[in-house]
Amino acid sequence: MLGLRAGSVSLSNYLNHMTELKNTIILLRFPFSIYLLPVFLFAISQGTQLDISNTVIVFFILHLIIYPSSNGYNSYIDQDTESIGGLEKPPTPPRLLLYVTRIMDVLGIMISLWLVNMAFGTMVLGYVLASRAYSGRSIRLKKYPVISFLVVFIFQGGYTFVMVLVGSTFLAFSDILTSSLVLAALASSLMIGGGYPLTQIYQHEADAANGDATLSMVLKHKGTFLFSILLFGLASVLLLVYFLRQQNISHFFMFQLFIAPLIIWFVIWMSKVWKDSAQANFRNTMMMNNISAICLNLFYGTLIVLNHILEIS
Repeated sequence: MLGLRAGSVSLSNYLNHMTELKNTIILLRFPFSIYLLPVFLFAISQGTQLDISNTVIVFFILHLIIYPSSNGYNSYIDQDTESIGGLEKPPTPPRLLLYVTRIMDVLGIMISLWLVNMAFGTMVLGYVLASRAYSGRSIRLKKYPVISFLVVFIFQGGYTFVMVLVGSTFLAFSDILTSSLVLAALASSLMIGGGYPLTQIYQHEADAANGDATLSMVLKHKGTFLFSILLFGLASVLLLVYFLRQQNISHFFMFQLFIAPLIIWFVIWMSKVWKDSAQANFRNTMMMNNISAICLNLFYGTLIVLNHILEIS
């Protein structure tokens, strides 16, 4: 009898550990990295003197270590029970998730310093610290609508654009900051900034219950769409100026063509929300994210082919 009880306890512990491991992997949200891929692809498409091996390593570090770790840490701190980006019904975050994210952070920084370069590793460290300050309870920048917006605007946009170039090319900071690449970096921030409040539009109640005040809560539903239109418009203007300086105006017209489906869905969704605020929900937000990721990744991927692959051949 004691042997049976011990066996059942052992089996129960094993199943609990397996559930924790499964939930940890789910909450790292590896597929969510596809939504952050456009900035990486844009930077690669515009970078010169590409180091191919470093480019692969930088992709691995950001999209398979740093971004998932940031997702997992945010989920653990928030103990999300409502829909979050990429997960309509997230599982309960286990304690294991916190330990895994810490290991991933250290691993990502060490690989960056060891296999890429000091500048890239330092910027990865800066990204990790910003991510922790954004979510962590001791600082919790997430509860301040403007500051939290600026953190995402800067670090997921232009900062990442420059970080990718520093890691994947032989360009120095001075080469980037004194060239028209600064315009491309700022355009990246504007694109991220335009989309970010839209990802918060269905979470007003959950964020309020958590003590957070997001920019979308301040702007309300209509204001969120208008703010996004403003930033997307500014991003388009900057891209126009940038491509003119690069003497690649055709690339700007390609950009308009590729994002046409995104604009169409944006207008459709906006009209729905203005008539019925219940349309500001998880599924419509994810539709926006999915269309945006497909359009932008295809466009920037095309630029990589045009600027690097075809150019070489």
